[in-house]
Amino acid sequence: MTDVTSSQHTGVVQELGWGRLVFGNTFPDQAQLGDLLREEATGRRDCCIYLPDAHVFVAEHPQELFIDPSLMYRLDLTGELPPEPTSSLIEIRPARDRRDLEAMNDTYHRCHMVEADVDVLADNLDHSDAVIYLIAVDVHTGDIVGTVTGVDHVALYDEPARGSSLWSLAVDPNATAPGIGGALVHRLLRELRERGIHHLDLSVMHDNRPAIRLYQGMGFVKTSELVVKRKNAINEKQFASRPPEDLEKLNPYARIIADEAMRRGARVTVLDPASGYLELEFGGRTVITRESLSQYTSAVAMSRCDDKRVSRRIAAEAGIRVPRARVATFDEGDHDFLAEVGTVVVKPVRGEQGAGITVRITTGTELDQALARAGGEGTEILIEEHVEGEDLRLVVIDGKVVAAAIRRPAEVVGTGEHTVRQLIEAQSRRRAAATGGESRIPLDDLTIATVREGGWSLDDVPPAGVRLLVRRTANLHTGGTIHDVTDKVSETLKEAGITAAAALGIPVVGIDLLVPDVTGDEYVFIEANERPGLANHEPQPVVQAFVDYLLPATSKRRRR
Repeated sequence: MTDVTSSQHTGVVQELGWGRLVFGNTFPDQAQLGDLLREEATGRRDCCIYLPDAHVFVAEHPQELFIDPSLMYRLDLTGELPPEPTSSLIEIRPARDRRDLEAMNDTYHRCHMVEADVDVLADNLDHSDAVIYLIAVDVHTGDIVGTVTGVDHVALYDEPARGSSLWSLAVDPNATAPGIGGALVHRLLRELRERGIHHLDLSVMHDNRPAIRLYQGMGFVKTSELVVKRKNAINEKQFASRPPEDLEKLNPYARIIADEAMRRGARVTVLDPASGYLELEFGGRTVITRESLSQYTSAVAMSRCDDKRVSRRIAAEAGIRVPRARVATFDEGDHDFLAEVGTVVVKPVRGEQGAGITVRITTGTELDQALARAGGEGTEILIEEHVEGEDLRLVVIDGKVVAAAIRRPAEVVGTGEHTVRQLIEAQSRRRAAATGGESRIPLDDLTIATVREGGWSLDDVPPAGVRLLVRRTANLHTGGTIHDVTDKVSETLKEAGITAAAALGIPVVGIDLLVPDVTGDEYVFIEANERPGLANHEPQPVVQAFVDYLLPATSKRRRR
């Protein structure tokens, strides 16, 4: 690599940690450029930009390179900039230290982006004037909820056109404050304008409609520049032929299993795309799955998880702590139990995705309403002692905890301008976009009741920064968020999950506990889910562990 501070400015490359930014217009020798791109590190994604006649270069290396299916946009910084939004919910500032950089990487992780080498980020932060790292900080929690990287081409190699580029815009999918991505871009524009930069370029995938709307709304104009990348495992979806139509119809929970199995060379047949049924075959072994439920889960184990009374009893017999509970009899006995324990949760004995569940019931009227919501008389309903704590999901596969996450109920944050209804609708759209449509906040009676409990109505306008809980349960399908704690969860809690799974006799399961602290030893068992959503826990290696269990002969073919 040529020193970019040299007077000749040839062979300019900027290392960004997740890959190298290669300026194709600075390589007079295309053979040298080809050799450089072949040196791409495993697990990294290099981007070659501004390459003259990029289509010809790729045509000469069709087995190695491809033209990225992205669009390049440019904003002229010499004229009037779009008005910068103001928000009392987030602060946009430069990254300051390694802790900020690690939080940026965590955001990449949650967005399923290629993570960066933090040592490279730190070296750029300390020694490069060309690389700008901005972060968005939630002013109430102090959490870093977004990041963007800018590259100043003048500082990098004295580019005559005085250009710059934007990379790695990422917003935490669990963030509740609106407009984080736009605020990051606006701040980067201002920073570059103050440096005397004339324009900013960015690359966006052709089908990323929300991002394209954002950029076009800010005045970015599409250009004819192309991005060249190397054919590797990370980029495979961008250059490989389109998958069969039935694969496209699978939901995210079935699709990641099909993709992982195919990457290992297994034959995948979609039996029913609407329901997520697959047939996987490798080396003479065939297995049928429905998302994370497979034929290796017995009907007995499935029925134990399906009936919350049975799963509670089996867990308790195995030494697992469970809260006090009773099956509703729709008489004074139910109210007597409420009086005895103080606060209860009402849930159908059978059900999933949070349907019919009401939490934090303290009065007889609330209890009667919750029982009706859960199905009323004639329905088997569990009344369970309410225990304070966070909702911890442990994914246990083949006797091992492969992922752990805290699940939190949906909430919105006031802006001082929008009604509660508008905030819920906007947050629901963000959750749907982040989960492939699997997570939405329903505007139903339970949402209205939860909002009312907080002292608001749907038409009220909460002040900026006020947080409103809008659902009582942490179910992802009703807008809940998931926060990975795999590296933090205590061995005691892991052992509780493994013990519960073994007692239920189920090889793949989501064990739900309520815990005051994921690093501690206190917990109570809530329920077991025989079909945990593996996509919710990426990029933890949940789908890899699942396919290892189903097709062990393919384990050596994992893509790392």
